[in-house]
Amino acid sequence: MNCIRQLRLLRTYNTSYYLRNKAASKCQDKIEERQHKFQLSEPILNEKYLLDPKNAAKISENSLMRKGIGDIYLVHEINNKLKDESLNPDERRDLESQLKNELKKIPNDTHPAVRNYGEEPKVVALFNKEPEFKHKVYEFSEICRKLNILRTDHLGNFAGHKSYYLMNDLAELEQALIRYTLSEILQHGFNLISVPDILPAEVIKSCGMQTDGDRTQVYRLLPSNLCLSGTSEMALAGYFAGSKLSQKELPIKVTAVSRCFRAETSGTTEERGIYRVHQFTKVEMFSVCSPAQSEDILNEFKEIEIALFNKLGLHFKLLDMPPHELGAPAYRKYDIETFMPGRKIWGEISSCSNCTDYQSRRLNITIDESAEFAHTVNGTACAIPRMLIAIIESFQNEKGFIEIPKVLQPYMKKDKIVKQKVIPELKLIKHAIKS
Repeated sequence: MNCIRQLRLLRTYNTSYYLRNKAASKCQDKIEERQHKFQLSEPILNEKYLLDPKNAAKISENSLMRKGIGDIYLVHEINNKLKDESLNPDERRDLESQLKNELKKIPNDTHPAVRNYGEEPKVVALFNKEPEFKHKVYEFSEICRKLNILRTDHLGNFAGHKSYYLMNDLAELEQALIRYTLSEILQHGFNLISVPDILPAEVIKSCGMQTDGDRTQVYRLLPSNLCLSGTSEMALAGYFAGSKLSQKELPIKVTAVSRCFRAETSGTTEERGIYRVHQFTKVEMFSVCSPAQSEDILNEFKEIEIALFNKLGLHFKLLDMPPHELGAPAYRKYDIETFMPGRKIWGEISSCSNCTDYQSRRLNITIDESAEFAHTVNGTACAIPRMLIAIIESFQNEKGFIEIPKVLQPYMKKDKIVKQKVIPELKLIKHAIKS
């Protein structure tokens, strides 16, 4: 009897017995070992720079600007302990492991231009006029309820209030946004890749997101080391892991449409509905390039995003983000926020980041001729839920329907969204139970 069959039979018995049963546990271990053998090479960090005491103050200042990620003084403390020749092998091994873990926490450097921004981003530019209305302005969920194109209630058996169904024209609008976005960015020399939604935790960590602890944004598929991908940036970066790329083929630009899974939650009024959800569709741009190219690639991604939202007619602003908003991987990051008139807030719909060699050092992506680490750049071309909110709220009219932006009309073969009765609204009916 093979392990998988034996495990299935054992699971038909009492759960507590199964948990205690050594045979079942042994089979489980064998199956996991066979299925999940993925392992990245050890990150090649710039230890010469990081372990030089002369650089400690500068590195610490950078970490403090970025929400205190990493502790360079702890790194040096552990490194000094390793110089003790009286350490036994186990003690040395433990300290070496601690040193590697603490070195990984040190964030990327920060672009000099944004170091003095303080707590607020710099508004680089505003685009298009704020929409004007002669009628009462409704919020996204109110409009969708009237048009019967969205379901977010009675989904406790799914993923709670962070679940949703897009219906009728709203589902069509999602597909129109994807097709429009791809048609635009593929003109800029991108190659389209379909990526996996399940990734090893090592890849996600290498991209700068934590997979352990209570406050992680990532869904873990226990008991394995696999996770649901938070963005296709991770899968695209993982695609190049261990690669030695020729200078002649750089920059490489790829794009993907994928589902993104986020464990994060929010209870704020501004982020109600589908503004912050557990899963959504996103079109992502990603580039592997040389160190000399990454700044230009970041600017190219930024200009592509501006063009995409400009053609849609949205009122939005471009922000150059301060250090504490960069996370661990980014050297520089631009955000784009659009005005959502129904909510009366500015909501982030896009960002693009130059991660320099932060990810490539952890994924071992190098340039063959120079042996340098490549740079990686990422950018959001279209994150569906917030784009739907922005469009529905910005293009509502007094007649109760939504005017579809002209660039999307060819993909929907219509110019407005009106109420349909194809899928009925869900109503709960209580029945009295006779005793």
